[in-house]
Order: sequence, then structure tokens, then C-alpha cells
Amino acid sequence: MSNRRSLVLPLSALLVFLFAFFYPTLPQASPADDLLHLHQMRLALQRSLGDFYMYNSMEGDQRYARQISDALQEGQNNLERLGQMPGHASTELQTQLLAGWQRYRQGLLKLMEAMRNQGYTELQPVADLAETNQKLMQLSQQLYQQIQQDSGEAVPPLTQVSREQSLLMQGMAADYASRSASIGNSFFGGGEERALDELAGQFASRLDKLANAPQNTPQISSALQNITTKWRYIEKSLRNYNENSVPFLISKYSDSIIEGLEDVSAQYAARQL
Repeated sequence: MSNRRSLVLPLSALLVFLFAFFYPTLPQASPADDLLHLHQMRLALQRSLGDFYMYNSMEGDQRYARQISDALQEGQNNLERLGQMPGHASTELQTQLLAGWQRYRQGLLKLMEAMRNQGYTELQPVADLAETNQKLMQLSQQLYQQIQQDSGEAVPPLTQVSREQSLLMQGMAADYASRSASIGNSFFGGGEERALDELAGQFASRLDKLANAPQNTPQISSALQNITTKWRYIEKSLRNYNENSVPFLISKYSDSIIEGLEDVSAQYAARQL
């Protein structure tokens, strides 16, 4: 009996050790991490709708089906990475956002299924999806602001401007795709209805301010110059959105511009700028 007990204790200790090794306690996310994940979720949310418009206008092109799937997975992953909220108000908003996200995801997948089975989608469900997307963008913006208020930790100014530029670019791309697909009108991810040429002017103005920021390192300046070059290539099409529709070009270049802006944003955040 004593021999059996001497074996049980070491085995129990070993199991505890293995559990701790393979399933370590995850550190609680910082407000800065939560804000970044929430921002990335918002980009994925906008991108999923823009890609659906492309999927619709390209008659079920599987390239856009894969991109929608990737955007939904990215959005889900970033929501799951959110830690415990810093206050009661932000906790309530997070709960609402999680529920709204699932409804949006289900609605989008249902429309994709209709497209596969019928070859087209009804206008009203698409309009409902766009409205849900806008409401989620508004709700996630409220949560983004509430986290800062509850935690007392604000996003550094240049980091924030560069993130806003990414969201603005993604919103314009979705708006442009909706017009090209003839199933949307004046879409903008934050719920605003503003002309594309006005949004393009705002983007250009902010981009110039970022490029001229005295805090820029040579690496950041070079990245912003590369972004500006790509922006100039599609700026005219966005400002004159009623002429010669080129949705594929806008989609392709906007993805590249957003990737560059997110890299710049990360460099700003690392320097607390």
C-alpha cells in the first residue's frame, strides 16, 4: 500500500506540472492591447462588407468568398483577444458588441449561401446587412472611446490619426464597391452618409499632415511616401466615383494602403506618438 501511495503522489505532481506547462495562465490584456484588437476588429468588419459587395458584383467569385471568410475569422479572433473591460460601461458595450457581431456574421453567411444557390441576392437583406454593419461600427466606436475613459489610457495622437486613416480608407473602399455593385448608396462604415469625393479630400488632407509630422522617423517618412504614391493612383477614381468604375483596382490598392497605414500606426504606437 505504501508503495502505491509513493507512486500516486509523484504522478499527481507531474500532472499538475504538465497542466501548468501546456495551459499557462494568460496575462490580462492591457487597455492598449484591447484598443488595438478592437481597432483591428473594426477594420475586419468593414472589409467583410466591402468584400461581400465585390463578391456580389463579381457574380460569386471565390476569391472574394475566401476574403470574406478571412475577414470574419480575423474579426472573431480580435474579439476573443479582448481582455476584461476596465469598467462597467465598457463591459456592457462589449457584451452588446459580441451579440451584434454574431448576428452580423450569421446574416452575411446567409447572404453568401443565397448567392451560391440562386446566383443573386435580394436587395432588402443586403440593405439590412449594411445597416447592421453601420450599427456595429458605431457601437465599437463607443466601446473604443469608453475603454479609454474607463482606463484613463488614451491612444497617442499620431497613432490615432493613422488608425482613423485605415478605417476611412476601408470605408471608402466598401462605399465604392457598393456603388459598383448597384446595391448600396453613400455607405460609410461609421454610419455617416457623405460623398466619396468629400471623404477622399479628408483622407488626402490627413495624409499630408501625417507625412509632415516632425516626429516622423526616416522609416515612417519612407512608409508614408509609399502610401502617398499608391493613394495618388486611386485618388482621382474616388473623387470622380461616377465615372469609369474600377472596383477591382480600388479594392486592391486600398488593401495595400491600409496595410501600410497599419505598419505606420504600429511604429507610432511603439514610440507613444
